[in-house]
Amino acid sequence: MKIGLIQQHNTADREDNKRRLAEKIRKVAAEGAELVVLQELHNGLYFCQDENVGTFDQAEPIPGPSTEFYGQLAKECGVVIVTSLFERRATGLYHNTAVVLEKDGTMAGKYRKMHIPDDPGYYEKFYFTPGDLGFQPIQTSVGRLGVLVCWDQWYPEAARLMALAGAELLVYPTAIGYDPNDTADEQQRQRMAWQTVQRGHAVANGLPVVTVNRVGEEDGVPFWGTSFVAGPQGELLYEAPADQEAETVVDVDMQRSEQVRRWWPFLRDRRIDAYGRLTSRFIDD
Repeated sequence: MKIGLIQQHNTADREDNKRRLAEKIRKVAAEGAELVVLQELHNGLYFCQDENVGTFDQAEPIPGPSTEFYGQLAKECGVVIVTSLFERRATGLYHNTAVVLEKDGTMAGKYRKMHIPDDPGYYEKFYFTPGDLGFQPIQTSVGRLGVLVCWDQWYPEAARLMALAGAELLVYPTAIGYDPNDTADEQQRQRMAWQTVQRGHAVANGLPVVTVNRVGEEDGVPFWGTSFVAGPQGELLYEAPADQEAETVVDVDMQRSEQVRRWWPFLRDRRIDAYGRLTSRFIDD
């Protein structure tokens, strides 16, 4: 599968962000992309750096204006697009939601972010209700996509449940960056940990992983870019720059997972009879 990744530096001009994304979607589609993955909350700035009730005005229904906009692009370009939107489900009820648009412009499915952080600069619990759709892959014309979002990246349980439900590819729209108060060494340790844990999900599940992050500074936070694609043994197939926009097409051998899982039959050897305590918050005894 040819997968288009778009790593963009956003500004407060939401219409210009969308215009530039549209140009890049057309560009990677012209280069042969069949699937295009966008970064988390790609229409605007990453607004979770503070708590402001006025920001809820940016939320929209699904389906709504953005699904129509990107659906038209998907149909025009003949590609599947993974978007990431601020969903207004009801008054006072909002989600961080990924929506997958099919090649004919229709909605193939959606995923509501399950793990919601609440850290300095990432006050997402103020804005987002945890997802309630579970870990269910989305069936598309290019395969079964295990779509997860950003903070979900750190949880092997999420990747595993997507794999057990038949995902053929793990996809992570992302918005993550450095704390400018950390030392340079600490910043790089965090960035490498972020990539390493996701490459581990690829290895443990025998699946390719596609991660698309934003880049550039927003309100003092430098997002670290480094969007990447890893194969089913964790091998890096592509890595974007840490400090520049990038749009590219990566060719991923979707048949390789079959062979890797034959060599490393981790799913066969799981001790499902012994994992019941994984649903405990913590094991005290």
